[in-house]
Amino acid sequence: MVTKNPQDSASIASRRGFLKLAGASGIATAANVMSATANAASPGPDGTPEQVHLTWGQDPTREVVVSWASLAQAVHPRVRIRTHEGHASVIHGVQRTYTDGLNGEIVCTYHARLGDLHPDTTYHYEVTADNDSNAAQPFSASFRTAPRGRRKFRFTSYGDLATPNTGWVLSSPQSRFAVQAVERFDPLFHLLNGDLCYANLNAAHQPEVWRDFGNNAQVSAANRPWMPCPGNHEVEFNNGRQGFDSYVTRYTLPDNGTQFPGRWYSFRVSSVLFVSLDADDVVYQDAAAFVAGPAPLVPAASTGNPAIEPGTSFYIRGYSQGEQTRWLEKTLRDASRDDDIDWIIVQMHQDALSSSKTGNGSDKGIREAWLPLFDRYGVDLVLCGHDHDYERSHPVRGCNHHAGRDATTGERVDTLQPRPVMTAHRANDPIDTSHGTVHLILGGGGTSAPLDVYGTDAGTGNPQAQVFTKRNRPIPGATAGTFVRPVADAVEDAIWSAQRDTGTGYGIAVFDCDPGEHGGKTSITMNYYHAPGADQTPTADYELFETIVLEKGCRR
Repeated sequence: MVTKNPQDSASIASRRGFLKLAGASGIATAANVMSATANAASPGPDGTPEQVHLTWGQDPTREVVVSWASLAQAVHPRVRIRTHEGHASVIHGVQRTYTDGLNGEIVCTYHARLGDLHPDTTYHYEVTADNDSNAAQPFSASFRTAPRGRRKFRFTSYGDLATPNTGWVLSSPQSRFAVQAVERFDPLFHLLNGDLCYANLNAAHQPEVWRDFGNNAQVSAANRPWMPCPGNHEVEFNNGRQGFDSYVTRYTLPDNGTQFPGRWYSFRVSSVLFVSLDADDVVYQDAAAFVAGPAPLVPAASTGNPAIEPGTSFYIRGYSQGEQTRWLEKTLRDASRDDDIDWIIVQMHQDALSSSKTGNGSDKGIREAWLPLFDRYGVDLVLCGHDHDYERSHPVRGCNHHAGRDATTGERVDTLQPRPVMTAHRANDPIDTSHGTVHLILGGGGTSAPLDVYGTDAGTGNPQAQVFTKRNRPIPGATAGTFVRPVADAVEDAIWSAQRDTGTGYGIAVFDCDPGEHGGKTSITMNYYHAPGADQTPTADYELFETIVLEKGCRR
């Protein structure tokens, strides 16, 4: 973040145009959102590295990318890397920049691709630049590459992290404890399931919110790869055709071979293929940035961007014109033919199966576009965020037609209700995912609004889900000049829901993968830890909520 007109933030904050909290009901006020003007203390403008984080390269056994940012353009940005044997080398950082389309800040990031690494090896590294104010003692950390072959490993996951700075909308001190929790469980890597920091809810300060998020995540992300997927709150006005300029400038992710780098990707560790998707491309729910009014959102003059009128929505459904889905099918088809891949785990932000009542619920768009592919190619596990709670489904395969009801009229609606293939599950019985896909909602990272209230049928007491079955457009509200998003248009019995955490919205999932031996059994044990009381008082205490074991035969 190098140059900025000092009047720019003030010019946005002084106007009444603002971004409404997507996914919430009711009408936001300008005071709710634009009062978030807290600004983290920052050092002088130099090339000192910050927001350091790791991601996997194309082959996690041999390649890791170190990424970071600096407040001013770095001179000769570089990474020095050495092994425990003392061998050292220097890799130069490649600069990427973007100019925030609302406040005019120029953001500088750097990416150093560390290749030709050895599998299952610990490396120590330093990040510095010629104008690093800490050059005498530069930032340093270490990481471990993925093992080669059929080896045990651990990964963790949650979504919806936010930042510890309570001046930002939806941020909470729990975000700091959530990052520390990843370190506590010492995984090989972490999956971050979208809605990283909610910058698009803080219009005048988007880069500053990203900075607060990056410096908090650095506590863990500098020590192990954090692999993200984009969520609706990564979509920002005037920041690229899909609003992802900030996201793709900050992250270097495995190449997908399409015209949309960084939006979706895959990587493999041991016998597990991980597939990361951007569900913004297929969901019906319009939950990205939009201007709620009553006045326009006026970008800083230095951007040259026009005012954004009330009711304007940055809705990007269908942006890839099917390219992501075609890539997904090819990726899954290839995996189904690879005898060395036993497990397929999909990561995305929005939910196909969620019974949240106060959050967003389920989206038919995902059910239409991707669930048939998950069925056809035997996806084992789907990890999401979006709803700020924990929910686990039974294994599902196929669907029941016309099982939903219109939320207003009660008439039958085809929600493509997922069909459970197994509902009886004793605490210690393994779940065989060769019969169906298990969906997990892990949206309790660190946001200040954990949404852990679930839908229940008033007559039967059984779980009930709200479902978006068609495109969701902003509609005029009761007050002239203000707008509100309609709620989901249908409901269905959530016959697929197996477990819901009603105690707290915060938690972290820990996965231990055991590839087993060829011809035998392979398993993934998931322990979900939640943080009781964190809804009222942030806490570092995460307690075990439930354990499940997924198990099936090895491919060969």
